[in-house]
Amino acid sequence: MFSSIEVENLVSSATLELVVVEGNLQLCFLILFRGNQKYIKKGKLSYKTHQAIVLIVTFLAYTSYHASRKTTSIVKSALDPQSPDIGLKFPWRITYLSSPAENKRVSWVLGDGWAPFNRSDGSTLLGELDVAFLAIYAFGMYFSGHLGDRMNLRIFLTVGMVGTGLFTSLFGVGYWANIHSFYYYLTVQMIAGLFQSTGWPSVVAVVGNWFGKKKRGLIMGIWNAHTSVGNITGSLIAAALLSYGWGWSFVVPGLLTAFIGLLVFLFLPVSPESVGDDIEEEKVDSHRKNGEEATEPLLGSDNEIKEKAVGFIEAWKIPGVAPFALCLFFAKLVAYTFLYWLPYYICRTAIEGKYLSSETAGNLSTFFDVGGVLGGILAGHISDQLDARAITAATFMYCAIPALYFYRTYGHISLAMNIALMFICGMFVNGPYALITTAVSADLGTHSSLKGNSKALATVTAIIDGTGSVGAAIGPLVTGYISAKSWSAVFKMLMGAALVAGLLLTRLVVAEVAARVSEPRHQGQGGSQSTSRDAELDV
Repeated sequence: MFSSIEVENLVSSATLELVVVEGNLQLCFLILFRGNQKYIKKGKLSYKTHQAIVLIVTFLAYTSYHASRKTTSIVKSALDPQSPDIGLKFPWRITYLSSPAENKRVSWVLGDGWAPFNRSDGSTLLGELDVAFLAIYAFGMYFSGHLGDRMNLRIFLTVGMVGTGLFTSLFGVGYWANIHSFYYYLTVQMIAGLFQSTGWPSVVAVVGNWFGKKKRGLIMGIWNAHTSVGNITGSLIAAALLSYGWGWSFVVPGLLTAFIGLLVFLFLPVSPESVGDDIEEEKVDSHRKNGEEATEPLLGSDNEIKEKAVGFIEAWKIPGVAPFALCLFFAKLVAYTFLYWLPYYICRTAIEGKYLSSETAGNLSTFFDVGGVLGGILAGHISDQLDARAITAATFMYCAIPALYFYRTYGHISLAMNIALMFICGMFVNGPYALITTAVSADLGTHSSLKGNSKALATVTAIIDGTGSVGAAIGPLVTGYISAKSWSAVFKMLMGAALVAGLLLTRLVVAEVAARVSEPRHQGQGGSQSTSRDAELDV
């Protein structure tokens, strides 16, 4: 065995090739890890390079989370042949319900489904898996944020990703192990949801540590595309592997998530402070150039404050957290209702007098995600330009109301009209959802009331997204009951939810409008506007 000092000497003097030749693989990996850590600590990479690394690594991390999460919806038709086939399949083509039934079978390998999901209550059991996953995910989110602010986020995120990969794979292992117990799959899905709850608070906290408020909305709006990229990637992987056995559709995304988790452990710099003093100074200089030093409380001078994490109740009391969290409850209710029910709705709505096949409906529904990507970018950019997160989020939610009405009323006229209106719905529904879960969460997690305490990002993010996830679980569940009677009633519920989401931000909107009106007077008096956003959230 080699001592720590000997390893450091080898890192600085010996070559890696020599170690490999000697066959000491343990020492080789130790040198690689120590050398990488030493390289980062010395700050040889610039501040902007570290920012790029953070964006890329966290983008891949959450893409893998969504890819592993999406597989269940793709494999549903294989587990229960009677359930709606909402998988994404290529090549993209228009087919109708008149297609021969045998063409809809996924593969002879899958036979007649998989017990217990191929029974008459199979769709109900699959729905219970979805609800259980979302419920545990939302419940775990609160605890994950609390733990994330008290642990090394790099290690915390790695554990979450490896655990997610493991239990996603264990769901697929049931295929080869010939497991037909519903409670096995329910338990595995619930634990996977618990591990997945570690992801969002962690990645938002890390990105929030590296990017100031000046362009945070635009950057996070673009970065938030990982949600749609993950959904599409997961769909492609799961659909491509179904013909080899549905177990592969879980195991491969699971292994991919675990592998990216290892990359997170090796390469993710959690904050400028964790990298070195030089990078920390570069950060301060960068924020000063952008006029952000007064609003950037990430680098406090009081070490005692920085070491003490913000409590759960204390985080709820941060100005703006409660209204944005409740707003996201209703915004995510609308978004996840579309996520789970849009393909089902499309294939049961006559477009140009014809009913589309479930395969085509699944393909068509991806335009909602594409619109969501654009909406997230636009919402982030507009909120940066206006310096008004609440105004932007509320405006998007209000615009979602007529968009939902027009889609329900005129979406059946033609395929082109359906796609265009669906795209617009995705833009207005997912725009504020993306803004609140990214830039707003990061802003509130570094609010001036925290007095430089950086130990609140994960907790605040978890509170906001956890509350939203409760709505994400309730929306699809309620839709299942209402849609049996009337889809018009479902859309009325969604429009009402969008209205309530906007109204919940009214006080913040009024404060931001007042701040915009008073800006010329303050500027004329030589006052600083650097703390305007935090002042608006103090309502």
